[in-house]
Amino acid sequence: MHILVVGLNYRTAPVEVRERFTFAEQDLPEALEHLRLTKSVLEGVIVATCNRTEIYVVVDRLHMCGFHIRNFMEQWFGISRDDFTQHLYIYEDEQAVRHLFRVACGLDSMVIGETQILGQVKQAFLQAQEQKATATWFNMLFKQAVTLGKRAHSETSIGESAVSVSYAAVELGKRIFGMFTDKKVLILGAGKMSELTVKHLYAGGAAEVIVANRTLQKAQELAAKFKGTPCTIDQAAERLADVDIVISSTGADSYVLDSATVRQQMKRRQSRPLFMIDIAVPRDIDPTVGEVDNVFLYDIDDLEGIVESNLEMRRAEAAKIEVMIEAEMEQFYQWLKTLGVRPVIRALQEKASSIHEETLNSLFNRLPDLDERQRKIISKLTKSMLNQMVHDPINRIKEMAVEKQGNEALEVFSEIFALEDRLEEATQKVEQSHEQALRKPDAASKRGSKSSDSIPVSYAPVGL
Repeated sequence: MHILVVGLNYRTAPVEVRERFTFAEQDLPEALEHLRLTKSVLEGVIVATCNRTEIYVVVDRLHMCGFHIRNFMEQWFGISRDDFTQHLYIYEDEQAVRHLFRVACGLDSMVIGETQILGQVKQAFLQAQEQKATATWFNMLFKQAVTLGKRAHSETSIGESAVSVSYAAVELGKRIFGMFTDKKVLILGAGKMSELTVKHLYAGGAAEVIVANRTLQKAQELAAKFKGTPCTIDQAAERLADVDIVISSTGADSYVLDSATVRQQMKRRQSRPLFMIDIAVPRDIDPTVGEVDNVFLYDIDDLEGIVESNLEMRRAEAAKIEVMIEAEMEQFYQWLKTLGVRPVIRALQEKASSIHEETLNSLFNRLPDLDERQRKIISKLTKSMLNQMVHDPINRIKEMAVEKQGNEALEVFSEIFALEDRLEEATQKVEQSHEQALRKPDAASKRGSKSSDSIPVSYAPVGL
């Protein structure tokens, strides 16, 4: 089997292309089901953010799999592959694993070292797991990626200089106005990105922040945190005459502000300039708004160069994380190699146990006068002898399994001990034992609590 990632991001596709390949949150379960049913796909996770859409899959063969994934994208989005193939990248096996680790650590983000992507990767995995789109390989790989992402930010200084897309938007406003001391800002949207933006704005001294959202309650909740003013999206248009900056980050699937609305409100501004920063994907503000006199419109792609001066320290820390990634990759592939040895060991142990039981039954039938104590002594001694006999072979095959010719060693080992007939049953038992162990409540759950950072991991049968 192989690991494959097919995707497009801010490096390979402009925002007008990326916004056509977004997955609505309510559609993800159905998309995962379609992906799972795609030819050759055994496991799948979809990571979709404003800056990337990536499809991670475990496949039974590499040949034609890129074609099958492109076909899935073509059918799901209703867009001819001729219109997007040139924007795609495809990574296989080790390249794909390394890419996932870099994404989770924030090293592949527009703003290097940002932490928001880690939560998005975690959520993408949890949703895929809930939809039963993942199994043994991705349950381990994505759990390891999320854990690595947390370590990267806790063990290095890559996150100390606050830089994010929302931060970049505020930095752009600073370059235009200097400080926000006497400025009014209108925020469209009340999600996480908007909250981060408001935090940066208040840190920059904004005089007033107005929060607009389709649901007034959410606007009120966010505005209350920062003593701002709430309103609905419909009311937001009327505020354009009063504010200096508009920063938009809603989850709408169509434009929130169009050119006619902005043009009408600009008549009331008496030639005062209006700066608008659209960090949403799909975009919230019609691009033609930028053609209106005295309106200066920027989208998410315009932010890429804004934070360059803040990234030098992060690049130095990124080099440390790259070393961590290489170590994690080695650990993952060592784990992958040991998947095949566990059923072999189980099969050998069960065969030895069966031989031991048959031998004891035969012996006790021939010596019916043995009392219970004598039987226990004989059973214990013979079992010890058998365990000692298989101890060294088991240790040796564990060592050989992670070497270059590990698969060949496992085959020879199975043939020498005649384990072929037992392997399928042993494989099922090993996987069932994983599932049972992972379903057992941990110490936190026994106390009636569960960490919000915990990730449930389950295993499903996967052939090697």
